[in-house]
This record gives sequence, C-alpha cells and structure tokens, in this order.
Amino acid sequence: MKTTSLPPVLAAVLACLLSTAQAAELPRLVSQDGRHALLVDGKPFLILGAQAHNSSNYPGALKPVWDAANDLKANTVLMPVAWEQVEPVEGKFDFSFVDTLVKQARQQKKRLVILWFATWKNTSAQYAPEWVKLNPERFPAMKDQDGKPSYCLSPFGSETLKADKKAFVALMGHLKQIDSTDRTVLMVQVENEVGTYGLVRDFAPAAQTAFEQPVPAAVLAHKKPVAAATGNWREVYGPYADEYFHAWAIARYIGEIAKAGRAVYDLPMYVNNALRNPLDQPPKPWNKDFASGGPTWDVIDIYKAAAPAIDIASPDIYTPDSEQVNANLRLFGRRDNPLWIPEIGTKPAYGRFLYAMLGRGAIGVSPFGIDYFNYTNHPLGTTATDKTLVEPFEPVYRMFAPIQRQWAQWAFDGKTQGIGEADDRKPQQLDFPGWTAKLTYRLGRFGEAAWGGEFAKPTPGTENPNGGVAMAQIAPDEFLLVGQRVRVRMEAAEGTKGMMLRAEQGRFDAQGRWVMERVWNGDQVDYGLNLPAEPVMLKVKMGRPR
Repeated sequence: MKTTSLPPVLAAVLACLLSTAQAAELPRLVSQDGRHALLVDGKPFLILGAQAHNSSNYPGALKPVWDAANDLKANTVLMPVAWEQVEPVEGKFDFSFVDTLVKQARQQKKRLVILWFATWKNTSAQYAPEWVKLNPERFPAMKDQDGKPSYCLSPFGSETLKADKKAFVALMGHLKQIDSTDRTVLMVQVENEVGTYGLVRDFAPAAQTAFEQPVPAAVLAHKKPVAAATGNWREVYGPYADEYFHAWAIARYIGEIAKAGRAVYDLPMYVNNALRNPLDQPPKPWNKDFASGGPTWDVIDIYKAAAPAIDIASPDIYTPDSEQVNANLRLFGRRDNPLWIPEIGTKPAYGRFLYAMLGRGAIGVSPFGIDYFNYTNHPLGTTATDKTLVEPFEPVYRMFAPIQRQWAQWAFDGKTQGIGEADDRKPQQLDFPGWTAKLTYRLGRFGEAAWGGEFAKPTPGTENPNGGVAMAQIAPDEFLLVGQRVRVRMEAAEGTKGMMLRAEQGRFDAQGRWVMERVWNGDQVDYGLNLPAEPVMLKVKMGRPR
C-alpha cells in the first residue's frame, strides 16, 4: 500500500488543531470500578483547594485571598458568586466581579470552583436580591403547620425557581464566553448547604398537595421504601416521610437549575451540606437535630433520583472527631458519588485528615476561610487570621502539589490509601495486595516503647493527635509514602515472607521524575519508618526471599 506524508506546513497545522482540540476538553468527572477522577485537560486532577470567606467575593477583597491561597500552596480557589451581586436589578446582569476573579485567578495560576449563592445559602435567602426578598407574594417562603412563614424560601415557589434559573443560566453563559478556552473554572456548586433548621418541610398548600401524591417512581427506584412499596410519602416512608419529601423537593428544584445551566456550559456540578451525625446508625427520624432536606448521607439516593444533573453530594466537615470524620468519608465516598470535601475546619486538628481524604481517593479537599480577612468562624475554625491560619495544611499541600496529577491517577487506579491518627491514639493498619503497613503513634524516632524509661514517654509535640500517612502502591512491591508523626512498619501479608530493601527520601521534580535525596538505613529504619513532625516523602521498595 502506497503511503504519502503531509507537507510540513500542513502537518504542523494538523498537529496544532489536534493539540487545540485536546486542550479545549471541558473538565469532567469519570468513573471506573467505583472510583472517580476529575479530568482537567484530559488528565486526572487533584484539587488542593482554598475556600474564601463568604464576603470575599468583591474585587477589593481578593488580594488577601490570593495571599492566603499562595501561602497554602493551593492550586484551586473556591469563591462565592451571589445572585444579589450579579442581578441587583431584575433582568440586568453584572458579571464584572466574575471577570475580575477569572482574570486574577489566571494571573495567580489558580483554578476556580464557583459557588452559586442564590435561593439558599446556609439554608437562608440572605444572598438573594432585594427584589426577591421584598416580594413574598411572588417569591413565597416555606410555611409551618400553622401557616406561619419560615425564614427559608419555598422549593415550590415557581417564580423563585424561574428567576434563580434565569440568573444561573446567564452566569454559565458568561463563563462559557470568557473561559471555555482557558478552562480556569473547574466545577460549580449549585446553592449552598440547603435545607431548613427547626422545620422539617414546607406545609404550604402547594407543598402539601405534592406530599399527598404518590412517591415518584424515580425515588422508589433509588430509595428503599420503609413501610409500603407504593403510595404517598407518608405511606411509603412512615416516620421519615417529611424529611425525605423535603429532600426530594429541594433536590428537584436544584436539579432544574443545574440542568438548565449545563445545557449552556457543561461543567461538573455538586451540592454541599451541613452534616447530620454519621454515627446515628440506623438514622433516626429528624428531630430538629440537622438541616432537614439537605443532601445528608441518608438521602443521597433521593438527590440522585431527583437531580441527575448534579454529580456529587459533598460533606462539609466541621467536627474533628476522628470517628465521625472517617464515617463521613466512608458514607459520601460511594460507587455512584465521588468523594469531594469542599469545606473542612481550619483548626490544627483537621490537618491530619488530609491524609485520609487524599488516600481514600477524594478528587480534592478545601479548608474553609482561607484568606486573611479579619474574620473567623470560630469555634468551627481557628481564631487565626494571619499566616498561622494555613500552617496545619501547607506542609501537606506542599508535598502533594508536585505530584497532584500523578496522585490523582494512582487514586483513580485504586492504588492509594490513607489515614489520620485517631482520637484514641491506637495503632492502625493499611492493607495492600501482598503487604501491610502497620502504624503506631507518639513514639520517638529511635527505639521501642517496651524498653521503658525515656523510650516509653510520648514524644514532645504529640499531646494532641496530629499524625497521618497517605500511601500509593506504585508497583507490586513498591510504595510511595507521604506522612508525618507516625511510625510505619511494612510487613508481608499474612502467610508470606518479605523485607524492606530500600527506603529513599526524595521528591518529584516538575517533569514528574523522582529525585532521591538520601537513603534511609541503619538507625533510620531499625525501628520502622519514623516520619517526623515535618511531612516527608519516601519511596520504599520491598522484596521477597527466593
């Protein structure tokens, strides 16, 4: 068969076109074998995020955000865009802040996640425009059993939905216009921590009529009935009927907005939520103890049914209780729901959980309030407003930043695990094919606690839990470890024999190549791999006798 080659000029043009086509690929979520990845420019991307304070969404407030994000070594900033901000007068849109935000993000070499604060922000309507807030006839509030209006807008307000959707579509259209080539914006959060405190659902006439209708087939296909196989909400879900109905109503509303926005510019979209207790197993019916209607772990299935345009239900983690943190990671990281943690508290106690989150294959994580604005959400977060704010997280981000693409790929391939030190300080272990990593805490870097005396005393600086490790099995007998304040003993799986052959401390360069700095041996490995207070990266090779 005769072959011909293209002229050099045409070949160059074709190569450029192919390169442009690949570069123009929008961010998207992909799944395989129950694992997930966020593809950015065609490759898995790990969000090392920094979420700004709610009121930092103005041009004059951005410098403290960039300063903190850079100190953190973040690659992505999560920033609110408020409905009242972009449509202060109905029908007249102002995207000047969005333009400034995107322009400065590119200058700072940061990606963005946009948070749409509209009908709901922390369950309330405070970020809706004045023309919405001051017209309750057109934009009705929820009502309680006695007909008294709630502080929360109703998910059955047809005019509210229409107006919110129109504004969101305008925002997505503007993002497409200014960013479809550069793809600075990776994802969009639709509304914020939805639901209601103190009221289980809307009891207004439109809501009550819907409550008395049969449960939609899509919900029944996703959420197992409690009482009867079919019927209205009370008949099917018994004591859970009110909260499940409310979740469906809000999810349906959000789903309509997301669907319309994605039809214009198809970016991944998610919802976040203020959590209910994950240790409440099985879950007890709502009793004013969490925001009813939000995408809590027990109603993710309802959100999947009612809002298929939403990719992820995400946890906002504001308890440093290790048992609850691990339970939330387990409950939200599902085969049908990527693990993405858009908010965690900024107290030092949260730093260790980055290892668990990234090791479990999260597409990303973001502490909340990462900017040097003179405000804190203490006691949920730290009291710091200066550079000490980022200190619990920066060392971990610094270790993962050079390998964020590779780590995201390893996680997508199912090769990673991680854990943070538990509150009980007890030993832990991570099991990999052929090998086990046994983890202990509060030990010195030399010797055994069983020797007594100074060896048995907890190491200074470990008064509170602050250890953790994330590991990737990069070959059958080879591991990459990133961690701090933990002793790691690598052992062959039960019934087999093996030994550690080499432990290199090093880093990856900008081209993704391993750069060895030193080999740990002798004192450094006789008592396990003792990771110090400052995180280190080790490449460990194991072997088996012939």
